[in-house]
Amino acid sequence: MLRRSTLATTRGMRALAIANAAGAALSMASAVVGLLSPELALPGAAEHAGPLTELYVQAYVVRALPLGAALLRQLLVSRTGRGLVPLLLVAGAVQAGDAAIGLVAHNPGMTAGGAVLAVLHLGLAARLARTADHPTAGRTADPASA
Repeated sequence: MLRRSTLATTRGMRALAIANAAGAALSMASAVVGLLSPELALPGAAEHAGPLTELYVQAYVVRALPLGAALLRQLLVSRTGRGLVPLLLVAGAVQAGDAAIGLVAHNPGMTAGGAVLAVLHLGLAARLARTADHPTAGRTADPASA
């Protein structure tokens, strides 16, 4: 986890960072599952599978894997956390879009998963932005413990 950064300041922030990392990993795994077996990710896909289905699944994977990897890196490895808020905003917008697509397509899993991940990503971005505006907010008394 990030050390001596805004993510490492409180247990709540750590929990949010872990939840966001788990969400990013789940999104990446869902993309791979969809690539390997579209019918698992999209109910009824086997009936309509064809070159266009494959094209869109591949396009989804090409977006989901790098975005998820970048988010995981920033959440788990980065020492500064720089760039995390904009990345969380992008990831949150993508997940909100996925939720909207799931809603239109009558796919409850995609709708719920996208909505939960959008709230997680955008919620952490908002909390980090508030912490950046008030650098002493959420800091522990002993900086060495962060």
